[in-house]
Parts: sequence; structure tokens; C-alpha cells
Amino acid sequence: MAASTAAAAAGPVLVGVPSIRASSGTGDNCFSRKSSVVNSIQPRRLQVLSTPTFTRIRSVPQSKRWPHEATTGGSITWKGKNGAWGRHNSLPSGRAVEARLSEQCKTFSCMLNPRRWPFSIRRSTPEVFSDKFKPRFPGRSVNAATFQSKGVQVSYASVGPNEPHAASTACPDGILERQDSDLFYPELGRTEVTEFLSSELPSHPKLHRGQLRNGLRYLILPNKVPPNRFEAHMEVHVGSIDEEDDEQGIAHMIEHVAFLGSKKREKLLGTGARSNAYTDFHHTVFHIHSPSHSKGADEDLLPSVLDALNEIAFHPQFLAARVEKERRAILSELQMMNTIEYRVDCRLLQHLHSENKLSKRFPIGLEEQIKKWDADKIRKFHERWYFPANATLYIVGNIDNIAKTVHQIETVFGQSGLENETAPTPTPSAFGAMASFLVPKLSVGLPAGSPHEKSSSSADQSKILIKERHAVRPPVKHNWSLPGNTADVEPPQIFQHELLQNFSINMFCKVPVNKVQTYGDLRNVLMKRIFLSALHFRINTRYKSSNPPFTSIELDHSDSGREGCTVTTLTVAAEPKNWQSAIKVAVHEVRRLKEFGVTKGELTRYMDALLKDSEHLAAMIDNVSSVDNLEFIMESDALGHTVMDQRQGHECLVAIAGTVTLEEVNSIGAEILEFISDFGKPSAPLPAAIVACVPKKVHIDGVGETEFMISSDEITAAIESGLQEPIEAEPELEVPKELISSSQLEELRLQHRPFFVPLRSDVNITKLYDQETGITQRLLSNGISVNYKISKSESKTGVMRLIVGGGRAAEGSESKGSVIVGVRTLSEGGRVGNFSREQVELFCVNHLINCSLESTEEFICMEFRFTLRDNGMRAAFELLHMVLEHSIWLDDAFDRARQLYLSYYRSIPKSLERATAHKLMKAMLNGDERFIEPSQQSLQNLTLCSVKDAVMSQFVGGNMEVSVVGDFSEEEIESCIVDYLGTVRETRGSDRKKEFNPVLFRPSPSKLHSQQVSAKLAFSLLFVCLHFGSWNA
Repeated sequence: MAASTAAAAAGPVLVGVPSIRASSGTGDNCFSRKSSVVNSIQPRRLQVLSTPTFTRIRSVPQSKRWPHEATTGGSITWKGKNGAWGRHNSLPSGRAVEARLSEQCKTFSCMLNPRRWPFSIRRSTPEVFSDKFKPRFPGRSVNAATFQSKGVQVSYASVGPNEPHAASTACPDGILERQDSDLFYPELGRTEVTEFLSSELPSHPKLHRGQLRNGLRYLILPNKVPPNRFEAHMEVHVGSIDEEDDEQGIAHMIEHVAFLGSKKREKLLGTGARSNAYTDFHHTVFHIHSPSHSKGADEDLLPSVLDALNEIAFHPQFLAARVEKERRAILSELQMMNTIEYRVDCRLLQHLHSENKLSKRFPIGLEEQIKKWDADKIRKFHERWYFPANATLYIVGNIDNIAKTVHQIETVFGQSGLENETAPTPTPSAFGAMASFLVPKLSVGLPAGSPHEKSSSSADQSKILIKERHAVRPPVKHNWSLPGNTADVEPPQIFQHELLQNFSINMFCKVPVNKVQTYGDLRNVLMKRIFLSALHFRINTRYKSSNPPFTSIELDHSDSGREGCTVTTLTVAAEPKNWQSAIKVAVHEVRRLKEFGVTKGELTRYMDALLKDSEHLAAMIDNVSSVDNLEFIMESDALGHTVMDQRQGHECLVAIAGTVTLEEVNSIGAEILEFISDFGKPSAPLPAAIVACVPKKVHIDGVGETEFMISSDEITAAIESGLQEPIEAEPELEVPKELISSSQLEELRLQHRPFFVPLRSDVNITKLYDQETGITQRLLSNGISVNYKISKSESKTGVMRLIVGGGRAAEGSESKGSVIVGVRTLSEGGRVGNFSREQVELFCVNHLINCSLESTEEFICMEFRFTLRDNGMRAAFELLHMVLEHSIWLDDAFDRARQLYLSYYRSIPKSLERATAHKLMKAMLNGDERFIEPSQQSLQNLTLCSVKDAVMSQFVGGNMEVSVVGDFSEEEIESCIVDYLGTVRETRGSDRKKEFNPVLFRPSPSKLHSQQVSAKLAFSLLFVCLHFGSWNA
């Protein structure tokens, strides 16, 4: 089934604009060793260049983890896409990240995201359907003012004490049809346009910056979401990159000891606050999320929170008992995170940054060194780096009085560090001295001349402030992938391991970060976004062909404040037998786009989607949480980007959109792809690294397991061969404006005559409204139940979810796996009615629709997220109607879906966790495959007809329920319900009686009471024993 994730699902193109994360933890269990809620609230720190994830399919979430940040207290951490690490509880009930089916999913994507790596990566790969939607919405209001440049008026926000208003966020009519700058600004010449593009972007009007006399920088941003809470983050500018050869892991050790040893932090227990900490390459961050006032009292909790952060960062006690306790926790953490994913990520990082310390200073450290440090050694490192001038305090949330907050900061932190006036200044390493181009001294988070910066320092501050912040962050030197580099080309590197299942290759290009501070910088971001969006869709088109040779192709172009560079990564994944063909397809498509560029239709299409997405973000300005805003500001300041709010960002985007030309889009996009398209040419930029991760053995039908052989020369030959294949320009594609015409809809109404019927047979009530929840219940004449709720929490946004009873529980003994494979086949097919997969996907792009489809043990669920702009809700209902009535089932889609699950099943023995879970469920449920992965034999027995029947037989009127929540009117939603749900056929499959095989629990014979599951993990053989007692069902 081909629905699409629109630009709204991809994240804003705007650089200084934070967005809403998909979910956030709300629990108050905050001072535990590892707050597990942190894993669910990872924002995208820099929403600069996230391209629309137009088409996605998944049955389970996928994440690529870069595991190089350490956090407090004996738990495993994996890096999130925003640059912060996910935390996983290390208690017995907690589980490490499990291998996901989606890691085997055939996917395609082009991403222009904030750098996602060991310190900022969680891969989200676009597919036809996504089971997890990640909306990105904005969050602050501002006053409107006007920026003038030679007759050009560009709205931007100005400072005001009250909640401000903004200029209209509507896009100028016809903006996409005028591709020449002189046409868009007829009163201007090219010189004036150039001057306009070189002018600076507006800054966030509510962001207050300052500095204490001891050098501590602070940033304060009032924010209303969530209400009556605030975020306080103390960022100390020291991390693993600052460690000497005999100190590897000591920054992480200090994080543990200082954070968990704080008595003042413990006093906040019971207040509703929660806290955590993490260490990365060059930052150690301690953060507390707290209510504004204590429960049952009016006591302001901010001073107590600041006092705790002051003790943690600048006045910790390095007690021998605490050091030993945390040493044991870290050693345990080190063992637990040594997974195959961790080792792959480390290997990629080592090759990408082989020329500097980033490849040698993983925050977790070295086991042999961690075992040896005493309290004095740890204390000396702390004295060297933990002082106010080397730290920045961020406070975002329910702040009513800026002046009062500044006074509280001065009261708590004002004297810290002044007692050490004679202490020596930390000496940067040789790596730091060679990277002075990154960030000027003492500029982190505080641009020179900031209008909202205030200093508490006196005229003789220089006499008091002896210690100064490290001059360069991160203190490393990179070898850039720039044209004209005469260095020798490194051959492709190969990482081979028995726990790897599939082939993957990464081609890296590394360039300096381009700070986004002017309108021209923002324009470049927009043009890159458009260009890579086109590449994504083209690869998607290749994927729909029968048995494509790749399982995923991703192109990621993103900044990393933690690594001090911008990295472009082409990642190709495939079944081992198809690796050469997969590489050829990837580089062939890259070269084709580079040579011919995007078409005029593609430019218009993706520009329109991005502007609609930006408009939507601007309308949602009051819905960004404090933690999203805060972490976004931290990342933006590290990269040197100007921070704007959503309305400012949208207005700036509209102002520059009309200056974008097709020629410039293709020119700037070609620069990104040269390291691939011109590979091997003397003038081409050299790849920073090419790394292939491959299995040691592969499965061959009829043969079984056999050695997988590959060489660097073969990889190079495959790349060169793909680049030599003939290329053709991309043809234009007709995009439907609607899937159901008005005449077709009228015909459906006359044929089915839909209406609402009583909810219960004994009571003549056709509409039931619940005052407490605001939910309205309806029942259509074809048996479909409907619930809807009008909600203003997300402006002009809606969500619709179809729940179909049955799921995998309806699979029979002769059709094991039919539902899960059928749902995947429906996703893979991508066609409805007379519309091709590409047309349906672009229909969703144009209407900002994000659709997901998944199957569980009990349900089949389909979810649509949409905007109400430009009839977006009606478009979503049209798509749902077409899926229910006119789905097209394709043989090649079925082949891809079945192959996916075959590969996944064969990979089970390579994961200790999955092998254990599989064994456990088989023992408990008597081998019932409805609750485990379908076996190879079951998958081979399936046919297209059997999986289609298994799925579509559940889509029966009385077995379906649709729930809709959004910012719509009662008239709008009921019209859509009647027109598109009421006209779904009633009787399809309704005469078939649903029969479910009962769940049988196996009696527990003695031989199953204790089992042993083994898998080679880390560097030793680990065993898990399963003990079963009697289960009385």
C-alpha cells in the first residue's frame, strides 16, 4: 500500500526552529539511576535539514543507534537523533535495545538531518508506511515587526512583554510558479536581492542571555509547555575528547560520582522533579526537570534546583565509597553495551575520524583504566575542567520574571569559582590548537553583540576570571573531503562479524559546518532539502520494481556540533548475495540526479510541501515543550546557527522561497553528491571513509551456511561499474489532485445512501456525546463505528486511526504468518485503484498526509496524520476509502514482504535477546506462531491469495472502528465520515463467521523447566537459563 509521509512528518526546513517530539515522559520517578523516560523524549536538536520522509512502511520501529555517550548510573545508553543519548534501565526488569524487524526492512530515504552519530544518531528510515509518526511542530509566539532591505519587507519577531502576534503565515499565491528572482521581486535588481540574502536572520526575541562575573554563561527562555514546570540544564564543556591517554573514561566517571553523590539533589525527591546526566565527546550535562513550585506550598523550586546543580557541577564530594560504587556500575554498563550494534558504530566512527581523537575517545572509556583510578586522580581532572567559566546554564519553562531568575542565578552561582583565582588555565591539547576555525573563544551559546545579553561582570573582571573556557569545541582537526585534495585514496574498509546478518556499506564525505545566520544561508538549506527529497523519491521508484537488489538506500546530509563537521553519508543495505547490484543502483541514481538535476515539477512539488509544512509549524508555535526548545538551542549554539521561533522561521522561508531557481537547486545539490558521482576522478572530493559491514557466513538455499567472501577491490569495482552505466533524465509525473472525483463521490452516495443508525438496538440514539471526555460516538449504516473529538491542542491538525479486530490471532493453522505478511504486502504494493504507487505517494506529499499500517496479535491498525489546510482531512479520508475498497495486491510486493520475514527469521540465532524470547514464547505457548516470528516453512507455504484473504476478510463493516481527533468542526468531520466511510461496502466478508484458535499453554514437563539458550555476544559465550514452573491458564 502506498501512502506517504508528507513533509510535515519530516521536520521543518528551518534552522532556528525547534519542534515537538513524538512523545515525552511524564513520570516523576526522577532520581533513579537511569530515568527510563529519557529514552522516549529524544528531540531532534537541530531541525535544520530533515527531509520529508515521504513514504514509509514498518511493522515495528527501527532505530540505528550510535552508542557513544555515557550517562549516570549503571545503564546502557544509545545516542538519539538529536544528539542526546537514550537511556535504558539496567534493573532486572529493564531490557537492552532489542533487535527490530525493521532493521531488515526494505527502506529508502534521503535525509538532511542534524548529524546523527555515536553522539547523535537514531536512524529513522522512510518506507511506504510507518508505524510510528514523529510530528514536528513549533513552539513560541512572537510580536511581528518588519525587516527592510532595499524595498523588501520581511516580517520578523520583536521583543514584547506580552504574548505577541505575528504576520500572516499564509504563503503568497503563486509563489511556486515564479522561479526567477526578478519576477518574484519585480522592484528589485539582482544587486538588491544579493544584499537581502546577505542580511542576517532575526534572533529569537524571548531568548535571554547573560554572563556572571565568574564567567558562567546562562540562557533563559520562558515557555508554557508543559505548564508549571521548567528545565534546568548545566552544560560543562568537557568530555571524553579532553581526556589524556591515561584518563579514558574519567569524564564519565565524574558524571556518575558528582551526580549520584549529591545530597542536595536527593532532597528534591518527592517534589515531582526528575533528573539525569550524560557525557559525550566534549560535554557533560546535568539536567533537572522540575515543577515550578513544591506540592501543597508556594515555595519556588528554582533556587533549590540551581543549588543542586551548583553542588553537582562545581562542589562534588569524591568519597572513596561513592567512587567504588560508581566504578562497579560503569564496568557493568560497559559490559552491557558491548553489542554488535555498538561495535559496528564504533568501527564506522573510527574510520570516519581516523585522523583525530574522535576515533579514540569513546565516553564509556577503557576497562583497564576505569579499574585503576582513585579519588585523587578523579578530583584532579575535575579541578582542571569543572569551573563556571567553562559551563553554560540553560533554563527553559514557566519563567514569569526574567530579572528575578537572573538574581537567583547570581545568588547561587555568583561566588563559585572565584576562590580559585590563581588556578592555571586548562591547556588545550594539540588537537584543539589546530581546530580554531570551529568556535571562537568564549562564544559557545553567546554570539557577540547579542541584544539580550547582559553581563554581571565588573570592569576588572579580567583580574578575577583566571580560568577560561576551552577555545575550540570539539578540539579536533578534520581532513576535509574537498575538491583538489591530493591525499591518497583510502581503499574501502571491511568489518566482518559472525553476528551480522546483512550487507551494508557507508560512503562518508566530511566538510566544515556552514553556519545558518543569513537569509542566503537559509536559502541554501532549502535548496538542499528540495534536491535530496527528489533523490529519495527516485530511489523509492526503483524500489517498487520486482525484487530490487537493495533493502535500503539512505543519503544523509547533516551537521554535528559534537563532531564539529557536516557529514554526508550514503548508506546501502542489501542481502549479501545482492551487494554488488545494490551498490550499482545506489551510485547510478546518485549520478543521474547529479548530472540531470531535479525537474521543474519536482522543484514545484517539494517547495510547495516544505512551505506548507513550515506554515503548519508556525501555526503550532505554542506547542513545543521546554525540553525540545532547550536541547534545540544547545545544539544550534554549538553549530553557530541563529535561533528563531517558528513564526520567524516561516516568514523568513516565505521571503526567500521566491528567489530559488531550478539552476541553483541543481548546482548546490550537485556539490553534495560529487564525492559519489565523480568517484575515482582526480577532481572529485575524496570520501572521508568507505566502510562495509558484512557477515562471515550467509545462507544459500539448498546449500545452507557458507563463507561470505568480499574484498576492497571488489567494492571499488562495483562502485565504478555502477557509475559507468548509461543514465537518462527523470520524466515528469502527473500527480492527482484527488483520488475520488466529485462525480464519483456523488455516484457512491446514490449507490450506498449512507446514514447514521442508532448506537443500540434498544435505544433510538444516533449520536452520543460525552461531556467529560468530549468524545462523540456515531454508527454508520454499513456497521462502521466512529468516534471523534474536536481538539484545539494542535492547530489545524488531525489524527485518524482505523482499528480492525482480529490481527494475527485470526491466523489459522494452515495460514501461519498470513496476516503479518499480508499487512506488509499491502504496504509494499503502493497502489490503489487506477493510481500508481508514485502517484499515491505524491498525493500524500502534496496534502501533508502521513500514513502508517501495522499488525499486532489482536488488531490491524491504520493511522493517518494530516493537516486541515487545503482539504487535507478530506484527502486523508479519500485515501482510507481507497485502501478499504480498491487496494491492489501485487506479486512482487508479496515476494519482498516474504523475503523480509525469511531474512528476519534466519537472523534470530545471531541475537541473544531475540533467541531467548523466541525460545521462551515457543515453550509457553506450545509453538503457536501467532505470537512469534513465522517459521521458514510457514512462510514458504504462503501465497498472495492466502495473505490477501487473511487481511481483507477482517476489513468488515461491523469489525472496524474509526477514531478521529483534530482541530475540525462538527460539520466538517461528519461530512467526511458519511461521504467516505459511509460509502464503504457493507457485506464484503460479513457472512464469514470469525473463528479463532484458542491459545493453548503447554504443560510444563521437567525437561522444559530449565533450558539453556546461547549466542556468541561480546567476546565470550553468554548463557541464559530459562526456568518454567506450572502455568495454570
